[in-house]
Amino acid sequence: MPYEKVKQADKISIGTKQATKMIEAGKAQEVFVAKDADPRVTTKVIALCKKMGVQVTYVDSMKLLGKACGIEVGAAIAAVVNE
Repeated sequence: MPYEKVKQADKISIGTKQATKMIEAGKAQEVFVAKDADPRVTTKVIALCKKMGVQVTYVDSMKLLGKACGIEVGAAIAAVVNE
């Protein structure tokens, strides 16, 4: 279950800007993308992940991804970060 990985991660970056920074820095281990997120938000991040060789995992909804991240609002993207 992908949500478990997010919940158990020591560090996560939530949101497009934060996740993008981590991917570019080579610190993102895996990126989770909500299937119901706006493609205008997710397309660039997914392309960056492919370029940088970061695994992309799709999850069912922004609401559930946000919940797994421990926030009250939906999240389109969350990155599990390696320190």
